Amino acid sequence: MSKRPYPVLDGSAAKTVPLVNRPSKIHRDVLVDPATYKSGTSQLQELIPPVLKGNDLHAVADAWAGAITRGRSVILGMGAHPIKVGLSRLVIDLVERGWVQVLAGNGAVALHDIEMAIQGETSEEVVDGLATGTFGMAGDTADAYWDAVEIATREGYGLGQAVGRWIRESAAPSRELSVLSAAYDRHVPATLHVTMGADTAHMHPRNNGATLGDASLRDFYVLAEAVSQLDDGGLYINLGSAVTLPEVFLKAINLSRNIKSAPHRFVTVNFDMVQHYRPRQNVVERPTQPDGQGYAITGHHEILFPLLYTMVRDRLA
Repeated sequence: MSKRPYPVLDGSAAKTVPLVNRPSKIHRDVLVDPATYKSGTSQLQELIPPVLKGNDLHAVADAWAGAITRGRSVILGMGAHPIKVGLSRLVIDLVERGWVQVLAGNGAVALHDIEMAIQGETSEEVVDGLATGTFGMAGDTADAYWDAVEIATREGYGLGQAVGRWIRESAAPSRELSVLSAAYDRHVPATLHVTMGADTAHMHPRNNGATLGDASLRDFYVLAEAVSQLDDGGLYINLGSAVTLPEVFLKAINLSRNIKSAPHRFVTVNFDMVQHYRPRQNVVERPTQPDGQGYAITGHHEILFPLLYTMVRDRLA
C-alpha cells in the first residue's frame, strides 16, 4: 500500500523584512583596497623565511605567478567568508587583471555578493534574529537571488553567470563591489554550487528547488570543463570552503579526466582557519596524485589572502 508524503512546512507563508532595516557587520569602508599596493615597496615577503609553511606560501605564490606567465589557468574557489571579511575588492582586482580565470563559490557567495551590491554591507548577527525567526529573511536579498534564478532558466545560464548578470544590469548602487558582476562583465566563468536548504534564500516564499537545482547543476558542468584547463601548471585555490567546494571539485576533476583525460600536473592549495578532512583529502591530496602538488596553509583569510595577493603582484610587477 502506498503512503502519503510526509508533512511539510508551508514556506510560502514566510515573512520577510527589508534589508535596509537589518544591521550588518561588514561595511564597504572596511574593504581592503588594492590601490594601496605600490610596486617595488612591498617588503613583507622578505620577512617570511622559506621554511615550513613559509616555504609553502612562497611556493604557492610562485605557482600562481608561473601559471599567469605561462598562460595556464588559475581557479579561485571560495566560500562566502572572504566576502564577509572584506576581500571583495582584491578578488575583483584579480579578475580584472586576468589573474583568475574562473571563480567558484558555494551558494552563500551569491547572497553576500548581492547584499554588497545593493547596499555596500553584508553579514548579519545570526543569533539576534534566530530567536524570532527573522534571521536571513531580508526580502531584497532573496528577491534578487530568485530573479537571478529566473534569468538562469530563461537564458540557459548557470547560477553564477545569472547572479552576475542580475547585479551588472541592476540599479544596485554599490554593484562595483560585486565579484560576480566583475566576472560577468569580463566573461570570466563564475560558478555557484548550492546545498539545498543551506542558504537563507531557501527560506523565502519564492523558492523553487527545480529551477535552482538546474542552474546549480549546470555550474557543476561549467566547473568540470574549466578544471580541464588546469592541466600542466594550473593552480586551484580553495579559500574557506570546508565541505561543499572540496566535494564538488573532486567530482569535477574525476569527470574531466573521464571525458578529457585532464587535468594532471597542477597545484592546489587549501587556505582555512582550521584544516578539515575534506579539503585536505579532496583538494590537497587526492586530485594532485601522482604528478601534482598540494599545499595546506592554516590562518585567517583576512591576513593570509592579502599577503598572498601582495606576493603574487610582486612577482608579476
